[in-house]
Amino acid sequence: MSGASFSRDRRYRYRLWRRWDAARPVVAFVMLNPSTADAARDDPTIRRCIGFARSWGYGRLEVVNLFAYRATDPRSLRHVPDPVGPANLRHLAAATARARLVIAAWGADPSANDAPARKRVLSRPELRCLGLTRSGAPRHPLYVPATARPRRVRPVRRSVG
Repeated sequence: MSGASFSRDRRYRYRLWRRWDAARPVVAFVMLNPSTADAARDDPTIRRCIGFARSWGYGRLEVVNLFAYRATDPRSLRHVPDPVGPANLRHLAAATARARLVIAAWGADPSANDAPARKRVLSRPELRCLGLTRSGAPRHPLYVPATARPRRVRPVRRSVG
């Protein structure tokens, strides 16, 4: 079973899911923004997330994003009046509530620091990642080995002053 939730104009993808075994638990990936994947087609990132989910013993994948605006280049988020999308926080909360495991995977793009959902996601006790960048951001699934395992998120604290 596959599906995706979009805005009416399809500029925003709020949630994408894939299920291959209803008896197994759900894993959710929280990334920066959606690209080209939809209810029927996977892009390279979704294929990688499915591979991780299957290898870890999960039966369903939920993908949500800090920003719901669909773009192949995250830099374009800075030029959109509302990159988050009107229904994004609701979908993000619902998808992560269903998941036994939540993976932070938005990468090092600086716009993640401005996302309204970032703090909410980072406060989840079950939050894991696939590694951290030098700046302390959770690594994107395409930039880690296929053998990566979930690990605790320990974000780097920014110094004040």
